[in-house]
Amino acid sequence: MKTAVSFRTINKLAIPATIAGIAEPILSITDTAIVGNIPVDGLESLAAAGIVGSFLSMLIWILGQTRSAISAIIAQYLGAGKLEEVKTLPAQAIFLNIILSIVILISTIFIVEEIFELLNASGKILEYCISYYSIRVWGFPLTLFVFAVMGIFRGLQNTYYPMLIAIVGAILNIGLDFLLVYGVDGFLDAMYLEGAAWASLISQGVMAIMAVVFLLTKTDINLKVRLPLHEELNRLVVMSLNLFVRAVALNVALILAVREATALGDKYIGAHTIAVNLWLFSAFFIDGYGAAGNIMGGRLLGAKNYNGLWKLAKKIMLYGAIVSIVLMLTGFLFYKPIGGIFSNEIEVLETFYAVFFILILGLPMNTIAFVFDGLFKGLGEMKYLRNVLLTATFLGFIPALFLTKYLNWGLYGIWIALTVWMAIRGGALVWKFRRKFRPLLQNT
Repeated sequence: MKTAVSFRTINKLAIPATIAGIAEPILSITDTAIVGNIPVDGLESLAAAGIVGSFLSMLIWILGQTRSAISAIIAQYLGAGKLEEVKTLPAQAIFLNIILSIVILISTIFIVEEIFELLNASGKILEYCISYYSIRVWGFPLTLFVFAVMGIFRGLQNTYYPMLIAIVGAILNIGLDFLLVYGVDGFLDAMYLEGAAWASLISQGVMAIMAVVFLLTKTDINLKVRLPLHEELNRLVVMSLNLFVRAVALNVALILAVREATALGDKYIGAHTIAVNLWLFSAFFIDGYGAAGNIMGGRLLGAKNYNGLWKLAKKIMLYGAIVSIVLMLTGFLFYKPIGGIFSNEIEVLETFYAVFFILILGLPMNTIAFVFDGLFKGLGEMKYLRNVLLTATFLGFIPALFLTKYLNWGLYGIWIALTVWMAIRGGALVWKFRRKFRPLLQNT
């Protein structure tokens, strides 16, 4: 069956994918907003939530790369009309991923204090980091499992069920946040930061249960691991390892940014936490069209429809640009109210407002990077994605970060370095796509 590259088909995938994609940042944003307004040690709690959230995001995105590999392989087999040949692969991939996540989870528990000391946490912030992480970390394997299942649905050209999972998880997390963080007079004591951790963990558990139910009832794919190992498992592992290295490079940048912001002082890490959560929210919002490129790109490549692939790239870039412009206008229009959602600390808000404009102005550049990043994952170009991130991080972000640090630009310097990072990523992907696929176009 020929894949139609149209406004309807793209948005039928992109809109649900956008809603599904923002589930994790919504969980983080909810924690940030509610924790930032805790009446006792609100600033320290906000800083701890930001540090732990950054570290957990690093673990999730490093080990969650199997999702993109599964999605790409399934979509390519679907496009080639050979879906039956790949049905045993997902269960094997998920099993290996979950075992690895459990090993890493257990290993971090014994060095949790050293981890957050390395990120410059100390005193009361360090205490809060340890208590918050000790609860939230148990949702780590659950999140990876949900990511893998979402990858399977993406490969099958279906973003509806991942959207339902994400909506339920986000709504449940918000409700539990208010209930557990602030408590209910005469019924439940306020748990403050630990309440936010429990809210996230419970939500992740519910999302995992929904993922199992949808996978077993809405697809022909079974979670039972069957031998022999699938012949594509080796390619999936290689793709995942390339994305693993890429994710390490990506998180080196994000973690260094957190570390440098933490070293500047409490108000700076508080402001940086707000900015990063908004950056991630906008990233996943734009990434809906990257997801459509991921999903449809793999299928078009499997069918060797290069004209359709070129048309897809142009359309998803256009739609993503429109979304980024809307987000920019929203950011400038509600510049002050947005910050007030996350904290009532005047010094944190003033620091945040001073750098928020850099984040907003970088959105169109981010769109190019995120949209083509998703498209390249669908095409299976994991090695090139790895090389781009290594270059952007170690030859772009890190030199810019330490140059601006030397110039004493503070939080401005951190966000300028992040902007340089995104510019390199987006530019390299556009260049590669044009160079590789333009010669394959056929005159029709």
